[in-house]
Amino acid sequence: MGEREERESVATELRRIREAVQARALLEPGKVATESAQGPGPAPGEATAEPLPELAAPPPRPDGSAVNALWDVAKAPAGGILGRWMRRWLAPFIGAQVAWNAKQVQLDNAILEYLDARLDATHRHYDRVLGIQGRHMQDANERHLILQEELVAHVHDLVKRIDLVLGESEKGRLSLEFALRDVRNRLARVEERLNRG
Repeated sequence: MGEREERESVATELRRIREAVQARALLEPGKVATESAQGPGPAPGEATAEPLPELAAPPPRPDGSAVNALWDVAKAPAGGILGRWMRRWLAPFIGAQVAWNAKQVQLDNAILEYLDARLDATHRHYDRVLGIQGRHMQDANERHLILQEELVAHVHDLVKRIDLVLGESEKGRLSLEFALRDVRNRLARVEERLNRG
């Protein structure tokens, strides 16, 4: 086999190895080539696979039913003639208190609804942020695996090239030794002829 044919066969083999590594990295991002993953530790795609922590139960929502039921102090029983007379005399104050209580109960209910809506919106926002971050991490892990596979292919390529260079240099050394031996033999024959006369 000539030198050119040997180089072409090595180049073909290298292309085959590189294509196989790239295909494996692109189609199976969760797997790592056995030749590169036999070192300690898990593969990069598997390193982040931790169990999710248990979701703690949220605190109960405050119960405003008692406040909602008792805000109207005008409905309180008057209790006899003196109570009815006092109620008529205090009617403007009781009306003001009822109006204030009504506004306070409305505000309390609105605050509870706002907090519920705000917490739901915050959870949805963080879920989206974590989803985007998780996709970025998955993309980074896939790129890392592809680069790892390409590095393995590159190392295989370098090994083949080094073997080729060493093989060629060994052939060159052997041919030089053969030529040197031939020159010695011819020189020895010339010396013998000169010595004979």
